[in-house]
Amino acid sequence: MARVNTRIQPCLWFDDQAEEAARFYVSVFPNSRLLEQASYTEAGREQHGKPPGSPMVVTFELDGQPFMALNGGPHFRFSEAISLVAHVQDQAELDRYWNLLSAGGDPAARQCGWLKDRFGLSWQVVPTAWLDMATSANRPGVERAMAALMQMKKLDIAALQRAFDGR
Repeated sequence: MARVNTRIQPCLWFDDQAEEAARFYVSVFPNSRLLEQASYTEAGREQHGKPPGSPMVVTFELDGQPFMALNGGPHFRFSEAISLVAHVQDQAELDRYWNLLSAGGDPAARQCGWLKDRFGLSWQVVPTAWLDMATSANRPGVERAMAALMQMKKLDIAALQRAFDGR
């Protein structure tokens, strides 16, 4: 496995879709790449149950952030307790990531800028404008923008700004 230049590297547990997921995520984000893959061997087959030669671990980078994807079997599933956040600059970028990441995911999991992708991983697609609003000293504006956000699935930056401004 390639050495990464960071102490912390998230590991995403999949049943047997690690390589498919890594390829998909790398296709979505710029400055991303597949790194290496390690395969299961005959050793430990009674525990892991995977055929020798099948992908065990795939390492990849998303916009320079290293990740590991593990084909660990059906024992664990993703939950909303962990999510990945994609920070975006404008509505076009928000729409692009939202559309790509939500395709094939659970429509019932879409709320307040959150979505689940087709692998069950939760994402937040967050505009930097929202972060500016949420941390503003204008508390009435923050309240109005938060109330608007709570009614949205995919975030609408212009609508959030109108609510923040009181228009």
